[in-house]
Amino acid sequence: MRAGELLGKTAYDLHGRRLGRVVDVVVRGGYPPQRFRLTDVIVAGHWWTRATGRLIGPELHPAGPWLLRATARLLGRSTHQLPADQVRLHPPVPGFPFGTPRPDRD
Repeated sequence: MRAGELLGKTAYDLHGRRLGRVVDVVVRGGYPPQRFRLTDVIVAGHWWTRATGRLIGPELHPAGPWLLRATARLLGRSTHQLPADQVRLHPPVPGFPFGTPRPDRD
């Protein structure tokens, strides 16, 4: 599965409530160390957040001019990082959230 297959998909929680659109993904190293695993998705609820993504998020600008911090908090307030197994996508993506299992290599 590629990140491009997930970006822009509508995300719903496990109860069917709309959360927004997927704007980014979080992957972490797994076992074996060469493989990465999708752990979280970043979901944005508003169109302006989807347009800017997380690039202006307050986590990237914890210090600096007060106006920049305030703008980042305002624009990033509808952006949430959610565990991949707590999200359903529409239209569905085959293998989401953890991909299709591959046979082990010896």
